[in-house]
Amino acid sequence: MDHSGHGMNMDLPPFTLGRGLEFSPDPFFLIGCVLALGAYGWGVVRLHRRGDSWPVGRMIFYVIGVLSIALVMCTKLNDYGMVMFSVHMVQHMIISMLTPILLLLGAPVTLALRALPVAGRGNRKGPREILLMLLHSRYMKIVTHPAFTIPLFIASLYGLYFTPLFDFLMESKPGHLAMMVHFLAVGLVFFWPIMGIDPGPHRPGYVMRMLELFAGMPFHAFFGIALMMATQPMISTYENPPASLGIDALTDQNAAGGIAWAFSEIPSVLVLIALVFQWYRSEQRVARRSDRAADRDGDKELVAYNAYLASLNARSR
Repeated sequence: MDHSGHGMNMDLPPFTLGRGLEFSPDPFFLIGCVLALGAYGWGVVRLHRRGDSWPVGRMIFYVIGVLSIALVMCTKLNDYGMVMFSVHMVQHMIISMLTPILLLLGAPVTLALRALPVAGRGNRKGPREILLMLLHSRYMKIVTHPAFTIPLFIASLYGLYFTPLFDFLMESKPGHLAMMVHFLAVGLVFFWPIMGIDPGPHRPGYVMRMLELFAGMPFHAFFGIALMMATQPMISTYENPPASLGIDALTDQNAAGGIAWAFSEIPSVLVLIALVFQWYRSEQRVARRSDRAADRDGDKELVAYNAYLASLNARSR
């Protein structure tokens, strides 16, 4: 089965970063990115009009997150990704490991809960109530549970790349799009409970979250190592790269493995920094609360002591 006849990809010149970053929009992802930015912007504007503020840092993270999708899906990287395993792997890693973390740091669910209109009089459910119902639904509890997300995270590497499913999806534009949407969705449900910024059905403690994070990463690293060590091309889509690219299929596959392996470290570090920062802040809050409580208790003791002295005074009279 010869996959080198991908039509439009036949005459791609050899890959350079400059060529890879040329604008080549995928309509589905371009519209998706514009809508995602628009909806978030609408939420922030609504809060501001009400006199509420929204952290600038969150906006920046969210915008960079959306732009990271545009970077891999609306440039020539997407065209090269159809014929070069290494470029495809860059797309996969960014959209499944980096984009979700950036989007989650933007706290979109929290923003939606604060900005969405509540049910009017006479209506039982407004947009906000519907979102809350979804967040607390049994479906969400299952989909965001580590017993589901960790195997899913692992299966979307091994089950996809090392079975005929990958070749089947890569044969068509919709198949390729579906795969990319799947990578993004898996990344979001995997990192959502771990990041713990947005409300969700599961609120594991900090230690548990770190364990969840590290449960998936070794499998990711092994996957990369398997591709790096392979002595023959493992995926038929990339067996016969177009001659115009001037690349060797096996070298390209080993590069893809190296990218997968190296990338498994980046999100771990990012999430770990975010977790330690959150942990530190929650400890500070607890300390402040106990200080306040101690002050109040001290006042109570003083009042009680004064009352005691007064009662003694009254008795001695």
